[in-house]
Amino acid sequence: MTGESDKMALRVRLRGLRRRLAAEIPDAAERAARRLPLSRFTRFRIVSIYNPQGSELDPSPVLDAILGVDPGFVQAALPVAVERDGPLRFRLWRPADALVPDAVGIPSPPPSAPEVAPNLVIAPVLGFDRRGGRLGQGGGYYDRTLAILRRDRPVFVLGLSYAGQEIDAVPTDRHDQRLDAILTETAFLEVPRQSSAGR
Repeated sequence: MTGESDKMALRVRLRGLRRRLAAEIPDAAERAARRLPLSRFTRFRIVSIYNPQGSELDPSPVLDAILGVDPGFVQAALPVAVERDGPLRFRLWRPADALVPDAVGIPSPPPSAPEVAPNLVIAPVLGFDRRGGRLGQGGGYYDRTLAILRRDRPVFVLGLSYAGQEIDAVPTDRHDQRLDAILTETAFLEVPRQSSAGR
């Protein structure tokens, strides 16, 4: 088990770093989208992105690149926190759709939007390592949600991050869910298969 105080201190440091990177690399999202090997992402039918908060990297250019391959095949979704301690749900979304605050105040699709189960989840990242370790904001939403999704079907999880957020080893616990790949403004990094096993 890792110390929660260690994770908290790491999050504080990485939040400051991410704010600096966001100011230094304003086109990082577009640069990351150009690094995505699109031919590898044509099999995904429902793609979940996220509504970026603060200095989180904007996933819209990556989604646009995926949608551009076959606009009639892919549907986009956004995660919704229905309750503070529960898993996320996913609802279909189009850029023109109106959003409403969810249980934690993040603009999200309303209850009238159809719920779906994505097979590609693009997740925000505060820190990552090359074994697929992901450090999030600390709420545990993605860990709870991915554990449920992965029990039912294969789900590919792509972490979106600034390259400068890479660390040697993310402190992880048994419940932490690993990434299948990481996309940054400089590279697309696949996680070795043996490292992502047993999730």
